[in-house]
Amino acid sequence: MSFDWTALPLSGWIWTGEPHAALVSEAQLVYFRKTLVLETIPDTFSVHLSADSRYKFYVNGSLVETGPEKGDGKVWFYETVDLAKYLRAGENILAAIVLRYPLSGDGNHSIWRTETPGFYLKGDWFVDGHKQEFLADGSWKFHRSATRMISESPYFAPLHIFEEAVGEDWQIGWLLSGYDDADWQPAVPYLDIQISKAVSPGNLLPRPIPSLYRQEKSLLHPVVSRESANASAMEGWTALLREKRPYTVAAHAKEVIELSAGEETTGFVRLALAGGREASVKLLYAESYSQGESADPWDPGIKLDREDSAQGHLQGFSDHFIPVGLGTPEQPESYEPFWFRTLRFAKLEIETGDEPLTLLGITFTETGYPLKVRTHVETSDPSLSEIRAISERTLRRCMHETYEDCPYYEQLQYVMDSRSQMLFTYAVAADDRLARKCMDDFKRSARYDGLLNASYPSYGPNVIPGFSIYYIWMLHDHMMYFGDRELVRYHLPTVDGILEYFRRTLDKDGLVGRTGGYNGRARYWSFIDWVPGWDSGVPLAPKEGPIAMESFLYCYGLMAAADLARYVGRTALGDEYEVRAEHLRRDLRRTCLGKNGLYKDGPKVDRYSEHCQVFAVLTKTAAPDEAHSLMEEITANEYPHCSVAMAYYLFRALEQTGLYERTDRLWDTWRDMVNDHLTTSVESQDHPRSDCHAWGALALYELPCTVLGVRPTQPGFAAFTVAPVPGALTHAAGTVITPKGTVAVSWTLDDQGNPQTQWELLSE
Repeated sequence: MSFDWTALPLSGWIWTGEPHAALVSEAQLVYFRKTLVLETIPDTFSVHLSADSRYKFYVNGSLVETGPEKGDGKVWFYETVDLAKYLRAGENILAAIVLRYPLSGDGNHSIWRTETPGFYLKGDWFVDGHKQEFLADGSWKFHRSATRMISESPYFAPLHIFEEAVGEDWQIGWLLSGYDDADWQPAVPYLDIQISKAVSPGNLLPRPIPSLYRQEKSLLHPVVSRESANASAMEGWTALLREKRPYTVAAHAKEVIELSAGEETTGFVRLALAGGREASVKLLYAESYSQGESADPWDPGIKLDREDSAQGHLQGFSDHFIPVGLGTPEQPESYEPFWFRTLRFAKLEIETGDEPLTLLGITFTETGYPLKVRTHVETSDPSLSEIRAISERTLRRCMHETYEDCPYYEQLQYVMDSRSQMLFTYAVAADDRLARKCMDDFKRSARYDGLLNASYPSYGPNVIPGFSIYYIWMLHDHMMYFGDRELVRYHLPTVDGILEYFRRTLDKDGLVGRTGGYNGRARYWSFIDWVPGWDSGVPLAPKEGPIAMESFLYCYGLMAAADLARYVGRTALGDEYEVRAEHLRRDLRRTCLGKNGLYKDGPKVDRYSEHCQVFAVLTKTAAPDEAHSLMEEITANEYPHCSVAMAYYLFRALEQTGLYERTDRLWDTWRDMVNDHLTTSVESQDHPRSDCHAWGALALYELPCTVLGVRPTQPGFAAFTVAPVPGALTHAAGTVITPKGTVAVSWTLDDQGNPQTQWELLSE
């Protein structure tokens, strides 16, 4: 007696049915569609959506949702949408484009993939008053695209989102009713028993953050026409962009036009085309104009005035599209890269063959996390307003489904970066939804030895030992702002695992031993900061012995962990952490305090950096009277200084030692960004590879939390202080959003230089 497998329930997952599909070594783009005929429109039609690896879902030609939210091999996410408002009586087209990354081979570093490629749709609707299940099944059809996803570099390519695309006749009108899909193949459903519920992608959880916003924006204007036989090319491109007036490139011609989005942004670029069979269309995306040629798109050359198109050139990553040539003004051929693009400028290069190519439109749909900024601060220094605007834009561009180090180069969520970004988010929006997701991500990244992956979600290993400490401070920050004991309790075992790793590495001198070293040449990367003269962001100490900064970071983590443990009632554990921290302070003083009174970069090197002095202050290794002298000396003289990455910690040490007025000259780094016409903050002032790196959004914290002085003093903002730190300012005023409501603050200095402060809690 044979078993009837067809009688088993379906899972809602479908794919193409090819044997060994999971072993394909190249990324694939697969299109799915289903015709749904309705006599009446249901009041609600709620469905869950997901995919391995990514999807874009459409109803009747409208983009409804993108996803899934980034998960990993343990947790997969789904989005829920109500289709009712997109439906109509009669024929409806449900459609999806699925990008599947391979298990082996090239793929996006932050997007997980499993052994089950597929598209998932499952939900409920009502027919004649009866609830019925609706799911993706064999009635759906699929077609594979010839588009190839390409690496941005042969060495380090974390994105793998750029495309070599060829227009195909079957793509014209495929999203709409009336389309002939007779040549499409039936999708092959997975049975429910084929999808494990214990691991991804079957371990489906609801999306924990809101959907990304999508907002139509215009590329404001063409900057310069580099090549054209058309004497009025600039006027023509302007009319296309501003008035949607078609622009035609003649047969056997070449046009190169450079466009400006006005500011660095992230979103979907879409071209609408008519004709142009066998033309070549290239779109290059850049953060700035650069001076100095380089064949490597990871090396943008020298960056000065970011808007200098006269002396500079655009360099970056590109998409290449060859139209099929069947588009018309009534039914254009369109090209939209699957993944969002990061750009401030774009270069469009068109070469035509025997047919002219008409551009009917270039549209841009901005996307990102729906951050609602509700904190606003004005000060006596107008330059800080410009810096704040740059900072806010930087944070926005580095928030999508995760926090990101940079949207242009990596789109990876790093621990160190994210800790700062979370603080900035709390300070301007009192929003912890993405932060909670971030902390959960890093908890799931814990390794066998207790350390976390330095970036996560990440399909491969990436370990920077010191970065795990910033996760502990993420939890501490969240405790102080939101006071969620259950969250702390849930994460505390991971905290203990991290601290145990560092305890096990202690050497005979009581310091953290050599846990790693230089990038690519050691087991782990001991990155501290992007400092000129340091090798891959690592002090020179590893050549001789341990790095003092890793001991300082361990001590810093113990301090935060002690508070966390006590907050959930584990007083003995908190006391243990504090004892361990005090032992570490003692051993750092004994082994790393130099004859000049500064703390050395390592016990066996006579080198000094601002970083060790900053963390000697923050960890209370330096006594209060000693701390002031340390910061006076280190900030006034030529030592390796903290870059943008470490500025938050430098500002804290200056504040704690009564030297906050010295931050005025430190803001010069950001004032230089304004003068160089940046619209977002650089990654590093000395090597500004990335023009958008959210650890540089420092003003979002400094203005409300230090200059206006609104900060929690007890967990959950149960008590807070309004204690302005004027620095070099003479007055400031604003409103600061907190978990307890909005605080309005204003102050001016009196004749003795003390701030006279007025404040009010406006709402609770």
